[in-house]
Amino acid sequence: MIEQGTPSDIFAVVLAGGKGTRMKSNRAKVLHTLCGVPMVNYAIQAIRPLVPESLFVVVGHQSELVEAVLPDDAQPVLQKEQLGTGDAVRVALEAIEEEEGILLVVNGDGPLISPGTLGELVERHRSAGVGATVLVAELPDPSGLGRVAEDAGVVRIVEEREATEAERRINLVNLGLYAFDLAEIRDALGRLEANNSQGELYLTDALEIIGRRSRAVTYRLKNLEEANLVNDRAHLARAEEIIRRRILDEHMRAGVTVRDPASTHIEATVEIGRDTVIFPGTFLRGETSIGSDCVIGPSADLLDTAVGDGALVEHSVGRGAEIGAGANVGPYAYLRPGTVLGKKAKVGAYCEVKNTRVGDGSKVPHLSYVGDAEIGEGANLGAGTITANYDGVNKNRTVIGDGAFTGVNTNLIAPVTIGDGAYLGAGSVVTHDIPPGKLAFGMPARVIRDSPNKKAKSSIGKDADKPEMEG
Repeated sequence: MIEQGTPSDIFAVVLAGGKGTRMKSNRAKVLHTLCGVPMVNYAIQAIRPLVPESLFVVVGHQSELVEAVLPDDAQPVLQKEQLGTGDAVRVALEAIEEEEGILLVVNGDGPLISPGTLGELVERHRSAGVGATVLVAELPDPSGLGRVAEDAGVVRIVEEREATEAERRINLVNLGLYAFDLAEIRDALGRLEANNSQGELYLTDALEIIGRRSRAVTYRLKNLEEANLVNDRAHLARAEEIIRRRILDEHMRAGVTVRDPASTHIEATVEIGRDTVIFPGTFLRGETSIGSDCVIGPSADLLDTAVGDGALVEHSVGRGAEIGAGANVGPYAYLRPGTVLGKKAKVGAYCEVKNTRVGDGSKVPHLSYVGDAEIGEGANLGAGTITANYDGVNKNRTVIGDGAFTGVNTNLIAPVTIGDGAYLGAGSVVTHDIPPGKLAFGMPARVIRDSPNKKAKSSIGKDADKPEMEG
């Protein structure tokens, strides 16, 4: 086996230039995602441990879109016309100056292939001392795949549409992964002819040419799960289910409890700390990160959201939010982009928070909308508190000080500042700033006396002798 991290004489090519017509999609097949990762990138991930001298991705259909999702270590090469897999490899070879080495060819629509299998394929090729080695598998249902026949060092592959009835009964199939001697594949590609119904140059024909010159062999796949190539939406769903299960298994082995794996969806890029419990119906996506000792779900949907240690998020949605350690969210809360909850903050039932910082220990308990706001520490917003942040032209900010308290159904008409320890009566409509430590209520809210709020800071008393202000 090839040791991971050891430089090699391997030059890798991922074929990702086709349309994928059977997907019935306006998007190139390799752009379809599995657990949040474009299909083509799974092939690249599998190749990396072999440490190739170079890694090329042949792009063609929607080339700019495909190039945009490729990682930095994958070099795109353009196949201007989609003239078949043989032509795609020819284009890639033009970017390789070396004359000696192994060319590893991997299909971009095989997201389940493992680094171990690729390493075994290369080692089989080296030990056999042949010109070409192809990965094959014997499947109970070979439909849609090229059939493989091997005889005295010649490997012949027939595409299903070109196969005879007898050939279609063969269960040994081509998985589209090859190891070639560089010199042999260069020579064979120069001899290819488009003698098929599609008028294309088939890489499989090059395999037969090499076999007649310097022998070709097969290598049988050990784990048939890896043989799930994606040609249509049903294949895509099957492959995603397998990848999803692998992701869940990895998290559970790392100390995460997943109560119901069948109803839990965690994308490949998500990070979760140990002793966190994930309840059923939860979706964790994108760059979401979950700390340790958290409880997530049931029915939580978090995208690009960071959750601190010991937080609780149930029946809620997060989009680009930050949830502090020990915070409590839900049920049925919506945290929109720009939301930052401090330590032990609370956003309760049926609340929406957007582009707002909620200070440590502050509470937005229920039925409130808070947008474009800054809430200090230890504040409490009563049920139905609304920050009216949009005046029809601009978004304006609301500032709520430390220890402030708003009564139920309070409307804060931004831009407005509520001072530290201020207290707003139920149903108030606040159109002007409320000084620290004052009680105000009414429509519009008027300051009437000092706040009864016991959470007011001692420094608030400095304003006690100042004239009261009307809102």
